[in-house]
Amino acid sequence: MKTFLTRTLTGLVFVALLVGGIIGGPHTFTLLFAAVTAAALWEFATNINTHAGAQVNRLINTMAGVFLFVAFAGYCADMAPSRAFIPYLISVIYILVSELYLRAPDPLKNWAYAFASQLYIALPLSTLCVLAFSFDRQAGQTYYNFVLPLSVFIFLWSNDSGAYLFGSMLSRRFPAKLFPRISPKKSWVGSIGGGLLTLVAAALMWHYFPLSMPVRHSGLLGGLAPEVQTLIGWLGLGLIVSIFGTWGDLVESLFKRHLGIKDSGNLLPGHGGVLDRFDSSLLAIPAAVLYLYTLSL
Repeated sequence: MKTFLTRTLTGLVFVALLVGGIIGGPHTFTLLFAAVTAAALWEFATNINTHAGAQVNRLINTMAGVFLFVAFAGYCADMAPSRAFIPYLISVIYILVSELYLRAPDPLKNWAYAFASQLYIALPLSTLCVLAFSFDRQAGQTYYNFVLPLSVFIFLWSNDSGAYLFGSMLSRRFPAKLFPRISPKKSWVGSIGGGLLTLVAAALMWHYFPLSMPVRHSGLLGGLAPEVQTLIGWLGLGLIVSIFGTWGDLVESLFKRHLGIKDSGNLLPGHGGVLDRFDSSLLAIPAAVLYLYTLSL
């Protein structure tokens, strides 16, 4: 009972902080996800150093990821020029050059895990800024829009809830497993149920947010601003988040299974670590960005 209450309370606080940080405005959004990026990278390096025999510089690697996120936020908000990425490039060079002097037993392993964490964690979380800052062509300025980044997390929560409910009720009747080698508890019926509930959430988003929400039409990704203003557009976004969110969860499960750990950390009582809470989003966010830009082709 105590464990259930702890898990529930932590979950409520987590959702409140996440939703509040996203809808609170560009400053709270940036601070929140810069902190998430830092915590996730620190957890990753800690686990790798402890269980994989690596010696990743946790401080420099974490600072590099935060530099990348802040640079993305500033650039996508039209508040910083492209040279805002220079600190990140310097930190990347440092990670490479430092191994020449540290005399670590396996420098290639350190490089591999450090850059893997940048690609796996820092870059996907940074692309959330592409969804958060929109360009108003009529006004000729960029503004913050919380709807798209918040919708990604709403879809992920819907997918998890649907998978749990459908899996609990129907997995005995339909026992086929989704990825038994990696996650024995995940079933096909649960995955399908998660997708269906996500589509319901997408329809609700379309109903309550029918106006177009243009994604930044220039800059790092280029192309025209796609519009999410139709039911089909919203359903497509929900489906993409559901599929890639499930893969993201499985990717982290593979990571933990390979290292022989149950949770990525213990920062969130009853829920594990930050990576455990954001694993699905690490694939869902960039997939959502690619989907929205594909609509403009």
